[in-house]
Amino acid sequence: MNRMWIALIAVLALIIIPWVGVGAAGLTLLFGVGIPYIACLIFFVGFIYRIVSWAQSPVPFHIPTICGQQKSLPWIKANNRESPHSYWGLFARMALEVLFFRSLLRNDRAELKQRQRLIYSSNRFLWAGGLLFHWSLIIVLFRHLRFFTEPVLPGIAFVQNLDALFHVGLPALYITDVAIIVGLSYLFLRRVIYPQMRLISLPSDYFVLLLIIAVVLSGVLMRHFFKIDAEKAKELALSIASFRPVIPTAIGLPFYIHLFLVSILAAYLPFSKLMHAPGVFFSPTRNLKNDSRARRHINPWSYPVKVHTYEEYEDEFREAMKEAGLPVEKE
Repeated sequence: MNRMWIALIAVLALIIIPWVGVGAAGLTLLFGVGIPYIACLIFFVGFIYRIVSWAQSPVPFHIPTICGQQKSLPWIKANNRESPHSYWGLFARMALEVLFFRSLLRNDRAELKQRQRLIYSSNRFLWAGGLLFHWSLIIVLFRHLRFFTEPVLPGIAFVQNLDALFHVGLPALYITDVAIIVGLSYLFLRRVIYPQMRLISLPSDYFVLLLIIAVVLSGVLMRHFFKIDAEKAKELALSIASFRPVIPTAIGLPFYIHLFLVSILAAYLPFSKLMHAPGVFFSPTRNLKNDSRARRHINPWSYPVKVHTYEEYEDEFREAMKEAGLPVEKE
């Protein structure tokens, strides 16, 4: 539990920094322009570095994780979705994994039931919580593009209106705002409640979740409770995106807190477990076809080496082998 408190204190400290920096010291240029630019630079450099390093990593073994019949003899029915042997099958398997987290519906949960029976089952709550969070995050990020485009693209306006379909409150409460909070709450509470998860959770695991929760809550509070000038926020976003930064006056302190937390999250992302998003495409357990019976996998680490064959060994020690009574192939 101490690990969780360390992460919570760190996130609270991050909230206090812009509170003091902008609210007391008036450093709007630093927190409105300087820190976002530095965070973007760290994000892109770190992201590219991780991708390039993964792309250059050799794959010495053919290790796709599968759970279906591999293609072999013509009269044996193969499962091209669970054990893909073609690029189309591999594409379908990756799409199901990336878009719908299909592997979480496997028997990855073990519980000891009555009569000392170990029961394996799928973790549907984890699957639902992860799906709720990730899909809501994608829609929220897409909605935020309206701050960087003028005029607002029709697709963004359509998604925004669909997200506020029920028109609860004024301004309208977005469905994804509620959904992402519910998903994040479950992902965080499962690390706090379940002893197994507490045992393997590091401070960095809590920190990422709490930081994302702080970003989401600051955005929701800024929209519904602590009002800011949205037009001036958009003016700042457009000026930053066009590399002609202008700091509008009186945007509001909650905006700078939200922007600072987003900047910290962006800068931290390439060096955290959040890189699992692009990392899944470079995982040999996922991105390899299961065609080991049809094609030989060549280890890229293999290089020509001088070997000492048995024939050479026997030529070198033939007389000694004969004296010792050992059989030889050549007299």
